[in-house]
Amino acid sequence: MKVKRNTLLFLAFLVWSVAGFNILRIGLMAYPAYRSAVNYLLSVLVFAVFQKFIFGKLVKKHTARINAYPDERQFFLKFFDGKAFAIMAVMMSGGIGLRTSGLAPERFIAVFYTGLGASLLLAGLLFGRNYARAVRTENKEYERKI
Repeated sequence: MKVKRNTLLFLAFLVWSVAGFNILRIGLMAYPAYRSAVNYLLSVLVFAVFQKFIFGKLVKKHTARINAYPDERQFFLKFFDGKAFAIMAVMMSGGIGLRTSGLAPERFIAVFYTGLGASLLLAGLLFGRNYARAVRTENKEYERKI
């Protein structure tokens, strides 16, 4: 099924926002027993590292790639490339494995998942912002033609 390029940004918004919300929720559910200034700072650090070095770059890269497609309509799964789907699969498998195996202490789940989930959620929201900008630009171009 082919969709408009802008729809690919919307799909990225949905996927990353849902993933981020769910991971953030898991972290926050584990947090009550570990509330402390140190843990809050560690969560902020995790958030900042993932946002600066991974997800912030990922949003820019994929938005530019999507906008550069020569054809207006693209296969709906092209909101990510193969590498991004592999990253998502590894992260999901690793996260599920950590939680179900019991290898990661609950404090780690609280601190790390809160920072990671917030960063993922922000990445999703940034895709949503880029979608809204693309739609506005498209509408302005349409109005100029009329």
